[in-house]
Amino acid sequence: MTHHPGLLRTAPLRGETTSSLICRIASRYGLEAKALRSCWRWRNHQPKHEGGAFRADAEVLLNSAGRQRLAGLCGVGEDVLAWALPSWAREDAKLPFEGDAVPEAVWRIGGAVAGPVAFGCRLCTSRRTGAVVRAVRAVPRWGRVCVRHGRWLLDADADQPLEYLDVRHLPEVAAAQRRWAGVARRAVRSGVGPERVFALAYAVVGRWWEQAYAWERETIWLRRLHQVAGGDAGGDLERWRIVGRDAVVFPEAVAVAEALLDPGMAELVWVDSGAGRPRALPADGMFCRRLGERVGRAWLGPLAATDHGGPLISWMGSVIRRRRTAASGPTGYTDDPWWVRQEHQPATMAGQLRVLGKEKRAPGSGTMWRTVVPPEERARIGSLIDGAEEQLAQLRGVQSGPTAEVAQQQLRSLGHSAGLIEAAWKRTSVAAVNGGVPLEEVARWVNMPVETLRSMLTAGKQDDGS
Repeated sequence: MTHHPGLLRTAPLRGETTSSLICRIASRYGLEAKALRSCWRWRNHQPKHEGGAFRADAEVLLNSAGRQRLAGLCGVGEDVLAWALPSWAREDAKLPFEGDAVPEAVWRIGGAVAGPVAFGCRLCTSRRTGAVVRAVRAVPRWGRVCVRHGRWLLDADADQPLEYLDVRHLPEVAAAQRRWAGVARRAVRSGVGPERVFALAYAVVGRWWEQAYAWERETIWLRRLHQVAGGDAGGDLERWRIVGRDAVVFPEAVAVAEALLDPGMAELVWVDSGAGRPRALPADGMFCRRLGERVGRAWLGPLAATDHGGPLISWMGSVIRRRRTAASGPTGYTDDPWWVRQEHQPATMAGQLRVLGKEKRAPGSGTMWRTVVPPEERARIGSLIDGAEEQLAQLRGVQSGPTAEVAQQQLRSLGHSAGLIEAAWKRTSVAAVNGGVPLEEVARWVNMPVETLRSMLTAGKQDDGS
């Protein structure tokens, strides 16, 4: 196939993946992308999803000759491509010969090259290029709103058909993106990267999002979720909770980021901790109460304050420790308020959709937990778990004193925690079986013989008087 470099100029979009640009160039030449990709020698195969579909977030790395070939096909200078394409100068072990005159390329996953990858707005792409084609760009989550067209641009790494959500009737989402610019500037002035501040705030609201199923007073997110689902998410609520999460919680993520950067809010944490006279953080503390008000939920304070083990409490603990040890020298990463533990990072949309697909094929997956488990039973299970967490949290400070006293206190507390956890898993097992999950599946999940589990659950019912 003979090519005429520069015959049709195709300018790159800022942050566009190289793979996306190649597809748009092919469209301009009236070719299939596969045909244009024959201009390079490929070192591996194009990435696919488990179901066999090609990944929209696939990225391409090129050697020097490969970059020259792409510039010729685009009809633009390499300096322009270097400015626009995040992967332009990235090196790869599969492309070791930069002096090789053969244009070579290697496939990679976009998120591993340049961070989160999202679909571009087709209307904006059409306005810019004159062609209604798909574009894929590296875009952080705080820049996902196309304000001009009222669209929330979705992650491109999931095997699902939507490229965006309609947020035209949710002006608070676009307003949050505009407000983020000021929050980012405040973060820089505070000496912390804006991306770290957002990551923590995103983890906090992501945790709230998972808990919100049990919050009877939470109506704001439910209203937004129905809106982005086209008016009613009820027919496929679980999928919409996954696909719509980032757009729905975005205003609160920005509000939380703003609050965590506020020195006055950090001072409230210090006061709640007892300042010079240390005490356990109270459930009615001023910080969490004020944080709830700042996100438009005056009732949220006690729930946030008692979420032991979550990213917000971890941030509060780091703020307190840094204040108390300010004169003790350098602090470690565990005292860094903006460090987000791996377990606190929200699951990606792609990961959640994969899990949901597997759950729908599993026995008992047709019923929703909240519809088959009574509210009082859900509350009881939650109370047992909270009690166990509280007992275990208290053990962290029991590390000094006579050996016998420390051992006695730790063993008693551990025994109490174990009893609470056992009661919680028994009640959860009963709820699962009552909800339609086969006893054999539950036994496999708890790693216990079926007959042993049946006997334990039967005895548990008799003990409860049920």
